[in-house]
This record gives sequence, C-alpha cells and structure tokens, in this order.
Amino acid sequence: MEEPERAQTEGGGVIAFVAGSTGYTGREVVRALRARGIETVAHVRPDSTRLADWRARFESLGARIDTTPWEPAAMAATLAALRPDLVFALLGTTRARTRRARTRGGCDEGYEAVDYGLTMLLLRAAENTGSRPRFVYLSSAGVREGRGNAYLAARVRVEGALREGALRYTVARPSFITGADRDEFRAGERVLSRLVDGVLAVAALLGGARLRARYRSTTNVALAESLVRLALDPALAGKVVESEGLRG
Repeated sequence: MEEPERAQTEGGGVIAFVAGSTGYTGREVVRALRARGIETVAHVRPDSTRLADWRARFESLGARIDTTPWEPAAMAATLAALRPDLVFALLGTTRARTRRARTRGGCDEGYEAVDYGLTMLLLRAAENTGSRPRFVYLSSAGVREGRGNAYLAARVRVEGALREGALRYTVARPSFITGADRDEFRAGERVLSRLVDGVLAVAALLGGARLRARYRSTTNVALAESLVRLALDPALAGKVVESEGLRG
C-alpha cells in the first residue's frame, strides 16, 4: 500500500497529530516535527493543570494546540476535520500515577484505561478520518503474546489491533527511556537502567553486541528523532522496529 505523496518528504504539507504530547517523549516529538517544518497539532488534555504552560511551550515552536476531550465522538470529529497524515500514539501511565488517582478517588488511570483504552480510542478515531493516516505507536521492548505483565499485555493487544486493522502503522519498541530531566523522578527505573546498561556492556565484550543493541537505554530526545524518522519513511509502513533500529 503506497504512502500519500506528501508524506514522503520532510515538511511538504504533512500534518501530524501528537497524542501524549506532554509526556517525556511526546514533547520532544513535537519539537522534532516542527524542526522539520511539519505542521504539528499537539493534543493536551483539556483538564490539564498545566494547560497554559503547554500552550506557551508548543506555540513557541510553531505547533497548534488541541484540547479535544477523550471521548470517541469528539476525537473522531477532530481527526476527521484535521485529516492528519501522521498520528502519533505516545500514551502511557505509571503505577505511581495510578495509585495517586485511586487515592484521590479520580477516574481510572491504569494501563487498561490509558495505555490500552485511550490508544484504542485514538486508533478508532484515526480509522474514521477518511485520510488513512500512518499510525505511529510507541510500544515497548519485550512485547510478545502471553505476557502477564499488565504494562506489556496492554501493548500486545494494541499491536494486535494494528495488525488486524485497516491503517498503515509503524510500531516502535524501545527499551528504557531515561534521563535526568524527567518530571517524575523514577529512582528505581534510573538505577535499573544503569544496572542493565552495565551488564549489557559486559555482555557486548563477550559477544553479546546484538543483545546490548536491543535492550540498552535511550534518551527521550534520541527516541523522538527516531520516531519522526520512522514516520516519514514509506518503507517502514506496516513494520515493527525494535530498539536497535531506533538508534539512527
């Protein structure tokens, strides 16, 4: 299936819609898209306590802000009006955020509701645009059928829906995404990523170079650049790109 002509070159009238734009990777995807002159619409939850800050940040890059609520009909109407060429699904939550929401008595913000539920809502809305956009999905290393881990299980289901669906898609499976500037300081994750990187460095010296390439950590900036590169490559429509393919 051929890509739309205007999606084959950087800029060139391409419109990108970024869901999860305020996340650690999403904000850098917005920056990377605008650096290429791509018309970018950054979705921000209408109830975000930092809406004004995100508006100022993204508009300074030349991106537009969209605050469509996470409701099927509303999101479908927004995407049908925009007719984007690229839809980035960069949605995800954490165990800590889920616990906080439950403590406050708020809405469900677990993996089933966010990582799977909102991504599927976005996918169904994208399928109804009439423009057949490329759906760029941020998954995870280690995704495979039969995983009991709730985080990975949600991604297994989304990837299955993409394979069975009508849209062109590209799936990215990075390993740890880390850095010193995360909004939520995840000490355990930082320590684990450094430990894993150290073990993988030793493994590479012993002949495990491919293992190291697959599972070593990356930064949000490097990952964002790779996601945009993949999205603009017609040859990667319908492909799953593992961590080693996200490094330039």
